[in-house]
Amino acid sequence: MSKASDKERDTEKTPFRSGYVAIVGRPNVGKSTLLNQLLGEKVAIVTPKPQTTRNRVTGIRTTAESQMIFIDTPGIHQARSLMNRRMVDIALQTLHEVDAVLWLLDSRGRIGNEDENIAGILAGSKSRIFILLNKIDLISKGKLLPLIQRCSEMLPEKEIVPISALKGENLPLLLELIEKSLPEGPKYFSEGHFTDQSERFMAAEIIREKVFLLTREEIPYGVAVTIDEFSEKQEKNLIVVKATIHTARDAHKPILIGKRGVMLKEIGQQARQELEALLGCRVFLELFVRVDPDWTQDPRSLTEMGL
Repeated sequence: MSKASDKERDTEKTPFRSGYVAIVGRPNVGKSTLLNQLLGEKVAIVTPKPQTTRNRVTGIRTTAESQMIFIDTPGIHQARSLMNRRMVDIALQTLHEVDAVLWLLDSRGRIGNEDENIAGILAGSKSRIFILLNKIDLISKGKLLPLIQRCSEMLPEKEIVPISALKGENLPLLLELIEKSLPEGPKYFSEGHFTDQSERFMAAEIIREKVFLLTREEIPYGVAVTIDEFSEKQEKNLIVVKATIHTARDAHKPILIGKRGVMLKEIGQQARQELEALLGCRVFLELFVRVDPDWTQDPRSLTEMGL
């Protein structure tokens, strides 16, 4: 029998840790950017517009010592519409299903009522809480200190970590702290998996992201995407994707299509290029636009849209 190396002996002594980690916060504080940076892979769509994330998005980071299963959630806010209430419910429900919570705040702003409400919710959580002050690359250190003090008053004895999700600042430290906080456990997902989202879901999200980025500001919130066909033509190394962009207003349909179809063509072209990079093969993408009046207020329509 060969002698075990020091590294092998260390591995034998170190228990494998695994667990679920929720990423929560107000809309547009950088939750999806953080998820993508922690994984080194894009699994969540990112736009400058609030409420881009509508569903739970799972990202998996596996190392020799641990497996962290991150869950990106919709922004927690004072929801008025049925769609937004469902989004907030998704985020709040997630808090009861995880081992640790990353509460993300935008360090450029002051602590508001919505932040205080979130702190109140987290105060009763049994999960390990990490308070992350994001976007520190955009402020001076002097402005950070009062924010740290305020956070420590709202949630005493919680770990506070200033970070820049975009620049990756302090993320290695954050990963180390999360890993230490997780319980001993198995690998829930095999190595090589960085998300449990289906290819159909990711295709719909990528198309929606391009709509958000390319259309006028008021359009995205009344838009959803469903996949009508997702079929593989192995002999041609081709995937055929047919999708419908649903909009709540008649006036938005011509904007989404554009003059002579230019806007819809641009949405399709950008989405197709990203899908080809993701799937590793050629993609034929066909898009349709359909008006579904008030789908954001209809419970059945919201369920069909995955909310």
